[in-house]
Amino acid sequence: MIETESLVAYIARASIGKPKISLQKPFSIFAAIAILLTCTSTVLPIYTTVTGFGNAPKLHPSINDWLFLSSGATPPSQAACNAVGRRCFDPAAMANSYNYASLLASGNEGQGKTIAVVDSFGSSTIRSDLNVFNTAFGLPHLCGEDGVVCTSGMPNFNILEVQGSPPPTPPPPNSGTGLENHNLWALEVSLDVEWAHATAPLANIQLVTSPTAETLGVQGLPEMMNAIQFVVDNHLADVISMSFGTGEGAFNSGLAALVGLRTAFFDAASNHVTLFASSGDSGTANILKTPVTNPSLIPYPSVGWPASDPLVTAVGGTYLCTDANTGLTIDNLSPPGQCQAHPGQRENGWIPSGGGYSILFPRPNYQNTLPAGSTFVGSSVGAPGPNVNMRGIPDIAYQASARTGVLVYMSEPATTASGTGCGGASPCSIGWYVVGGTSSGSPQWAGLAAIADQMAGRDLGQINPALYTIASNPVTYATDFHDITTNCNQVDPSIPGYCASPGWDAVTGLGTPNAAKLISDLIAAA
Repeated sequence: MIETESLVAYIARASIGKPKISLQKPFSIFAAIAILLTCTSTVLPIYTTVTGFGNAPKLHPSINDWLFLSSGATPPSQAACNAVGRRCFDPAAMANSYNYASLLASGNEGQGKTIAVVDSFGSSTIRSDLNVFNTAFGLPHLCGEDGVVCTSGMPNFNILEVQGSPPPTPPPPNSGTGLENHNLWALEVSLDVEWAHATAPLANIQLVTSPTAETLGVQGLPEMMNAIQFVVDNHLADVISMSFGTGEGAFNSGLAALVGLRTAFFDAASNHVTLFASSGDSGTANILKTPVTNPSLIPYPSVGWPASDPLVTAVGGTYLCTDANTGLTIDNLSPPGQCQAHPGQRENGWIPSGGGYSILFPRPNYQNTLPAGSTFVGSSVGAPGPNVNMRGIPDIAYQASARTGVLVYMSEPATTASGTGCGGASPCSIGWYVVGGTSSGSPQWAGLAAIADQMAGRDLGQINPALYTIASNPVTYATDFHDITTNCNQVDPSIPGYCASPGWDAVTGLGTPNAAKLISDLIAAA
């Protein structure tokens, strides 16, 4: 069912994009559906394998790492996931894995706060998909789901089409760039909406759609940033998750090209709106430009924007090796091999986790003091100047690989022009998927931020200074973060990667959250 090929061959074929769902990942959903590569090797793989994104399109939604598991409303069993070399996390196991189950149990579920997730095109079935997901896992239903009777005080699910929305039907299969693969965007939408809700079950969810796919450079990005600007100007959300991105090298005029696009971020900071973006799903290898069928690689280790923006919290990725049934203990016996290869490790760096150093933004003050053992270089081999003491990403990390992924329900059908079977429309099956990518971590971190805002009784806004302040104290760093020290993010033999290390690193940042501890300290520090 899932094709495997050398990463080098995949990159040549798929043009290294980065959606966020962890499918391929042109960085996050709004824009290029980034390449969500799932590799089987563990350390600086020169010839790793990429796990099928079921005929993943060439760049696009950030959802590049996924596998269809089963149809019907009942989620697949863990045995079914193990049978195909995966472990699958449901909301309860994820809450235990990152220690926010106790917060939910004590009534801290993000009530009164709103999370906005930004994606291209949207999904015609998301209202019913969310209902199936919530019913399957016993989560609170939202006013705005299909078949739900709204009551006073119930959290809302809204869809905001600031600039209109095209028909959701994907085009017939073709040999183009894949930017119009609405099915893939629909899967990203399901991932973002369902897991932002699963993390903060009583927060309002706002799906903000764009009528275009974010390609690379400035194409598509103005529409996406206009949508974010509208949300910020009208304070329609307290937290925003972005599962899309584009390599910094694709901006021909450098930082000048971003001046107009960044206005929404400055306004978000002024209005205490927290911004998250997935760091990308192609390690240090990004493409120069789309839409073209075979774009060239940026010829040096690179990162993507908006994750690289100092006003944004960039989310990298890991393989999560806790018990997928409970989330309470480490499991190095069950699949996948990436967990079996590191006995005693609860998480390992996800090989395609986007990370490295900006060529546009200098090192922000909050990154000047890092935990002991950190491997902050501040420059990229072969990159243009200034290339000294530049902004490093990611800031933090979360589960990302679809080999240790989350369960997602989607029922957006394939195009009728596809003919028998998928016929090129991918994904094209109705039911349950296991999904990965750094675009999986961004909406879940957004859920944690909504809980923090609710507990604080105020919006924390830009949290990066507080995160690094907490991490600079050896005591709070040890209690609040899971420090990830294994694996590297080189996915192309011609582009050097970085390796995880104690403290901050360019694969997993400061690490993943021990949420109950971190949120308490975050409220005090922000």
